[in-house]
Amino acid sequence: MQIAMIQDIILPIEELEAAYLDRGTYFGDGVYEVVRSYNGKIFALEEHLQRFADSLAAIGISGVDIDEIRARVQKAFDAAGIPDAKIYFHITRGSAQRNHVADANLKPNFLLTVTEVIENTKEKIKGISVSTHPDWRWKRCDIKSLNLLANVLARQDAAHKGCAEAILVDDDGLITEGAGSSFFAILGQRLQTAALTANILPSITRRFVIKAAGQIGLDVLEESLTPEQARSADELFIAVTTRDIIPVVRFDDKTIGDGAPGKYSKLLIQEFHEFTT
Repeated sequence: MQIAMIQDIILPIEELEAAYLDRGTYFGDGVYEVVRSYNGKIFALEEHLQRFADSLAAIGISGVDIDEIRARVQKAFDAAGIPDAKIYFHITRGSAQRNHVADANLKPNFLLTVTEVIENTKEKIKGISVSTHPDWRWKRCDIKSLNLLANVLARQDAAHKGCAEAILVDDDGLITEGAGSSFFAILGQRLQTAALTANILPSITRRFVIKAAGQIGLDVLEESLTPEQARSADELFIAVTTRDIIPVVRFDDKTIGDGAPGKYSKLLIQEFHEFTT
């Protein structure tokens, strides 16, 4: 008899609920998105849905109606009644007994959660510390995949060091991005961040940061930095959907600037706020 065990309960494998057979659990075989609302309005939903559709196409999950996903997101958001919310959703290829090669007829699984965003204003006022970590991720980070173990390990290492984010460094000694964020440096009147390639997530927040930079008179250079260049920058910050723009005041063992958020970081936070309102 083929069996399964859940905790210490044994049952026939055919009696397993579909959730226990999800290919997302077995293989990370799925993609996800996180969107944010401000004061009762979802921000940049269309941009996130387009990236979600691109990720689905990149891993060959078909038959997903993006209009239906949009309706589900809005329905769940309305039902939750949380003005400032984080809306997480993912789709996996489906549920089946473990096999690397999936049945072409599998029905994709959908999961969504709506939770409250608690603003950490202290991060924006005082800034955060970050630490570098080797970039152990796979080669298609442009796909917003459920495979996040390398990100988890990097973030845990940063937390162990008392830091709020890990900044990933590739085999060539170049910074790619944060474990869960985009990474930016300000040098003079130039904003610098890594160019979008297969090893960089096409962050929606990044897109709006670059737009904001132009509005406050910063030149933008999309080119990777080394950790040494980052340490000597005038200002550093990260950007992520659930936290917006967060100044970085310490990079590994080096204080950035005078150890407080710089003027351009503050201006960018203000400009980004205008987008969300």
